[in-house]
Amino acid sequence: MALTAPTRTTPAARRRDADGMAVASFVLGLIGLLLFNAVFGPCAIALGTLAIARQTERRGRALLGLTLGFIDVIVLVALVTLDNTVFWQFG
Repeated sequence: MALTAPTRTTPAARRRDADGMAVASFVLGLIGLLLFNAVFGPCAIALGTLAIARQTERRGRALLGLTLGFIDVIVLVALVTLDNTVFWQFG
């Protein structure tokens, strides 16, 4: 059985991962406005925070993902408070 040494990631690879997290945060926050805001909102907040902590080059997108994630959570709280449900109802 061969043992392998743990790989070290370069700063460029970590920044690329952080850029992906920023984009994922934005997309999840945007989708969370319409679907599954209880899941996508907190995920957008977590990914946006990690992307900013890892010094992403797409800081604006990470901040937008954070904002949308918080809006998702606010919408969820409003739906639960006003309608006693976590789902949108049209009509």
